[in-house]
Amino acid sequence: MGIGGENTRRIVNAGMALVMAPACAACRAVLDEPLAGPVCGSCWSAVRTCTLEWRHDGEALRRVVSAGPYDGTLRDIIHAWKFEGRQGLARPLAHLVRLHCGEALNGADVAVPVPITPWRHWQRGFNQADDLARHLGVPRARALARWRPRAAQSTLPAAARRRNVDTSMFVPAWRRAAVRDRVIVLVDDVVTTGATLEACARVLHAAGAKEVRAVTVAQTVLRGGAVLKRAR
Repeated sequence: MGIGGENTRRIVNAGMALVMAPACAACRAVLDEPLAGPVCGSCWSAVRTCTLEWRHDGEALRRVVSAGPYDGTLRDIIHAWKFEGRQGLARPLAHLVRLHCGEALNGADVAVPVPITPWRHWQRGFNQADDLARHLGVPRARALARWRPRAAQSTLPAAARRRNVDTSMFVPAWRRAAVRDRVIVLVDDVVTTGATLEACARVLHAAGAKEVRAVTVAQTVLRGGAVLKRAR
């Protein structure tokens, strides 16, 4: 960007900050540079990231890689993205996933977002996993569907999460060609117990997938539950 363009951007940023006073989606302070996105530079700098790898014990999915722990500023940013409709956050969050989960993305034939029900999509207006998958540099296929409303996973104890999703995921017949004999990387925002990802992986294998792995923006570190391991 030339000097003229930089000056114009500076003037527009200052005008927006003065007139509209847009707040940072994470810390709620007035954004100095609204054109840079809905999260301020200080909050992005405060995000704790590191490659977290979970060697899952399920039959269909054994590997989940994430860009950081689900806490602090990263948790606030994910909440703003998911529950406040800040879809512009998908691109920078995808950058974090590419940076910290590149090994899981390498060699993948297709990125498959974890689906939400049509009712949830109507309520929210978008599927955050689909938005994330669009920016990962792997061909995207909406190969999975979720056929009926269920209680939100975040509201359930770990033991109930698997039962909640076991019968709700499927691959429509007209989408099976997109996964048959392919290396699939599942994409979601957060993994807690792995129940949703495992259910998705099972139906993808049943549809003919060659291999299924997963990436997420964040992992919840459980106490007394699943053990999450930092990748070596």
